[in-house]
Amino acid sequence: MGLRVHAEQFSPSGGSRLAAELGAMTADHLECAGAPEISALKSANVQPVLLPASVLMIGSHHYPDARAMIDAGLAVVLATDFNPGSSPTPSMLLALTLASTQMKMSPAEAVIAATINAAYSLGLGDEIGSLEAGKRADFVIHDCDDYRELGYFAGVLRPIGVFVNGRPGARLRGAS
Repeated sequence: MGLRVHAEQFSPSGGSRLAAELGAMTADHLECAGAPEISALKSANVQPVLLPASVLMIGSHHYPDARAMIDAGLAVVLATDFNPGSSPTPSMLLALTLASTQMKMSPAEAVIAATINAAYSLGLGDEIGSLEAGKRADFVIHDCDDYRELGYFAGVLRPIGVFVNGRPGARLRGAS
């Protein structure tokens, strides 16, 4: 999985520059990353992992500057930071909502950050993260008319099907 650095969550700590110097795969959190930190990440091709649910759950209003990171050409990753201490939510749909409403990401950017960019941050982009011939097809089908609804209905789970390796997985309650 490569080196991952917890950086700039509560203050500018130098974690982003350290991640760049050490050739880390990712720098995670980045709520307090500014232009110098973003530049360091870009120069070393370190992927930023943004965790908006943790910002919400600790009662902060200081979200990472995803727009500046994307505009700098970084392949932003979006995750939940699901843990019992600071982010007790496993909802990727909530992360998509927060990315769009609080971090100025478009719905398409948020979905890309949560799928293919996340796969590449794990070194698995050639195997997972998008629906393509030759890749493992693990995916969820949600009851919605448009992909933009995934983040529009804040944290509402409406999955109607789960596929693992391209085959139907567990049936979900209420799924027809």
